[in-house]
Amino acid sequence: MRILVIEDDKKIAGFLEKGLTQSGYAVDVCHDGDEGLVMARSFSFDAAVFDRMLPGMDGLEIIRVIRQEGIQTPVLILSAKASVDDRIEGLQAGGDDYLTKPFSFTELLARVQALIRRSSHTAEPTRLECGDLSMDLLTRDVFVGEIKVELQPKEFSLLEYLIRQQGRVVTKTMILEHIWNYHFDPQTNVVDVLVSRLRNKVDPEKQRIHTMRGIGYVLKPH
Repeated sequence: MRILVIEDDKKIAGFLEKGLTQSGYAVDVCHDGDEGLVMARSFSFDAAVFDRMLPGMDGLEIIRVIRQEGIQTPVLILSAKASVDDRIEGLQAGGDDYLTKPFSFTELLARVQALIRRSSHTAEPTRLECGDLSMDLLTRDVFVGEIKVELQPKEFSLLEYLIRQQGRVVTKTMILEHIWNYHFDPQTNVVDVLVSRLRNKVDPEKQRIHTMRGIGYVLKPH
């Protein structure tokens, strides 16, 4: 899943990028409002974290613009402004949640995850399954049958994406966009390497993750 962070404080932005990346997300970072608006308009994101006060266009104005244009990316507003009126203004501008600085990264992560779950306007399952392969999105436990499998964050993200798209072919470009970000060269073999690592752990007999030569991959029930 892909998240846009617009934060002018480079220390905070780096902290968010590192934490979200380690949690398995692809993260795009902008440091001013004008660049952030371009990114928000140009790419599809599963969620966004906007600082309220930014160089150029401020965070609330970005939200107003993208909402007027029909872009419904869930947005968590970060701000040092903590009054009730400030929070109300942020939510009325079109923000989906509001978190004041200083903040706990654990709380921010939980709020971002909640926004993503709610973005489809339906109750998001916390457990995904494909045949005897299952994963718990809250505890991050993965099982093949009754056997628990330990996955690294990127491996977990790839498996989640494949299960959500099970039965449909996903291209390498689609995987790059959802697991990393658009800066990666589509010719890189990083996808092949990650798929190989995941297969070794959950599909050593190659009966679940199928390669569609020249196209991509598809996950099917075993």
